[in-house]
Amino acid sequence: MTFDAGTPAPEVVADDHLLAAWLAEAAGRRLLEVRGEGLEGKELKDAGDRAAHELLMGLLATYRPDDAVLSEEALESAVDKDARLNAAKVWIIDPLDGTREFSEPPRDDWAVHVALWEGGTLTAGAVAQPVIGETFNTGTPPVVPPRTSVRPRIAVSRSRPPAFVEALRAQLDAELVPMGSAGVKMMSVVRDVADAYVHAGGQYEWDSAAPVAVARAAGLFTSRVDGSELVYNQEDVYLPDVIVCRPELADDILAFIAEHGTD
Repeated sequence: MTFDAGTPAPEVVADDHLLAAWLAEAAGRRLLEVRGEGLEGKELKDAGDRAAHELLMGLLATYRPDDAVLSEEALESAVDKDARLNAAKVWIIDPLDGTREFSEPPRDDWAVHVALWEGGTLTAGAVAQPVIGETFNTGTPPVVPPRTSVRPRIAVSRSRPPAFVEALRAQLDAELVPMGSAGVKMMSVVRDVADAYVHAGGQYEWDSAAPVAVARAAGLFTSRVDGSELVYNQEDVYLPDVIVCRPELADDILAFIAEHGTD
């Protein structure tokens, strides 16, 4: 059966924010379809990665044919890299963020990332979490609810968190909240499920571009762990660390890392 993404309305095609959200939602629907095909384990992971990547690449070729694309699932040649670095607009996509969680139904902590880089900065972005039926995007920036937890909550991986995060937890008298994909962790701050996400274990531009765009639009603090700006569409797309948090926690987190490091 051929998946039909539908046709976006003219106003969606004309607006990068709306298009990012539409693309992420379409890929999310495709991934839910793949999840229902009876595959398991590595077969399900591979099928999901492939299906979402092919759909997004095809839709971007249709609706933004003059823009470059940086995708986790595409092997970038020297020619591709040169074109991307010289392009006016670059879509940075992670077709399936949280492949392991995707392959473990009914887990909901996986996402689709679609971001747009233009003029040296992120200008639009969307993070779809298909299982919970939410697409967080810069077109209608999410309103971060008032904090409902007395103690700060730090989103961490399901596996054992790094020692520096454990030490940060103790310093802030915080709680650790385990969950899956990087995008889900960053959106957990938007959703008041967590108050901070601090990562220094290695990532790439597609892991954080869309969530950072949405977090910024929502008024959250974003930076590298040394406090410097997160910069995208670089020759080397390795972007190993990120902080997304409520603004009132930023100074304490940065001060702790400046003193103790992340090793």
